[in-house]
Amino acid sequence: MTQVVSPIMLKLSKYIASATTKPIPENVSQRAKLHLIDTFAAMISGSRLEPGKKAISYIKTLGGTPEASVIGTSIKTTAQNAALANGMFGHADETDDTHPPSLTHPGTSVVPAALAISEKYRLSGVEMLRAIVLGYDICSRVLLTLKPMPFLRSGHHAGATGQLFGASAAAGSLLKLSPLEVRYMLSYTGQQTSGLYTMFRDPEHIEKAYAMGGMPAHNGLQAALMVKSGWTGVEDIFSGERDFFHTFAPEEFDRNDLVDGLGKRYEMMRASIKRWPIGGPIQGPMHVLNDLIQEHQFNAVDIVKIIVKMPDKELEIVNNRPMPDISVQHLLSVMALDKKLTFKTAHDFNRMKDAGVLKMRAKVVAIGDASLTDVQRRWRCVMEVHLKNGKIIHGQTMAAKGSFENPLTISEETEKAMDLIAPILGKQRSMDLINQLLHIDTMKNIQSLQTFYTK
Repeated sequence: MTQVVSPIMLKLSKYIASATTKPIPENVSQRAKLHLIDTFAAMISGSRLEPGKKAISYIKTLGGTPEASVIGTSIKTTAQNAALANGMFGHADETDDTHPPSLTHPGTSVVPAALAISEKYRLSGVEMLRAIVLGYDICSRVLLTLKPMPFLRSGHHAGATGQLFGASAAAGSLLKLSPLEVRYMLSYTGQQTSGLYTMFRDPEHIEKAYAMGGMPAHNGLQAALMVKSGWTGVEDIFSGERDFFHTFAPEEFDRNDLVDGLGKRYEMMRASIKRWPIGGPIQGPMHVLNDLIQEHQFNAVDIVKIIVKMPDKELEIVNNRPMPDISVQHLLSVMALDKKLTFKTAHDFNRMKDAGVLKMRAKVVAIGDASLTDVQRRWRCVMEVHLKNGKIIHGQTMAAKGSFENPLTISEETEKAMDLIAPILGKQRSMDLINQLLHIDTMKNIQSLQTFYTK
């Protein structure tokens, strides 16, 4: 029986199938390399955190054909297993990148899926980079079509859904699937749509690392491999009776958002990299306090009160949370005391009980301000610091450092990445890895990269 396929699906599947054969603009390529470095740094550092340890212990029980590497270890396993572990590493805490408009974290699922396929089939760096850019596009567009905030409020988790499609698209394009096969792949991807908002209740971040990193990477890649092996299915899950959007979109939507501007407007350019290895909503407050400390040179003992106004929806996510790296009050206190923030200090649970930190924390007043809420989520913040001498210092940002309107430079990303990976790989090896990633488009065989990130 002939299946009816919509013009939107025909355009989308054709684009995905040919993405790795077409060049991308230079500015998109350069931005993608920064996100690649950032994701590798998140994966390597995450391999040593509790979610990473759990992933490694599980992967060791699976065995499997040695097709791809588990980053930071000597383990080689199937592409699916490697993508699962590396995805969990990437979101083991809050260091990974984001696409704020879609409420997703593309890198932590798209990169592991693309890397696993590229290693398995010995593909080139330029192919992998193009597939990653594609993955960010499809990840974001699926959620932007669904409308991310209503989708999130319905109990689903935006990242788990968008990243699943992003990982699938990246893997399918690298596998050279035909447009027809891409349509089958998207159908099997849709069948695996999942991810519950309840993941936020996990205080150890293990379930969240799975749902926001490993699961989408594994399942998206699996959908592509199943079709590569010959599976067929439904050709168009995005239109027709009781389609994907009928099932998951709680509000009005426009299917054309899936393909509007595709190949001309790259969502990679609206992705953001966290300047500090902490939750995205806290980037604005940290940006402002850091600038104020640098400019006015005051000390923690000088502070009477810090009043921080931030988007009300963002404050809901980071207000007095029990984990150090996603508590805005705690992290502002650490920044005020140390005049800096590192990966180590941002993840130190013991400091949440420290008397000095608690004393400073009592001086932090966080206020949710609806007027700062921004659909583009540029990490806005308005702050007042009241000092003992009676002076009140004001600061603000409407686009914090690392947001897509105020992106990190290569040197800033290198500084962040070195803080994360040098304690694990050593300084020289870390710098060599960063240099290789900056020139990934010259690499003929991605397997040659393994020497820089495996034991």
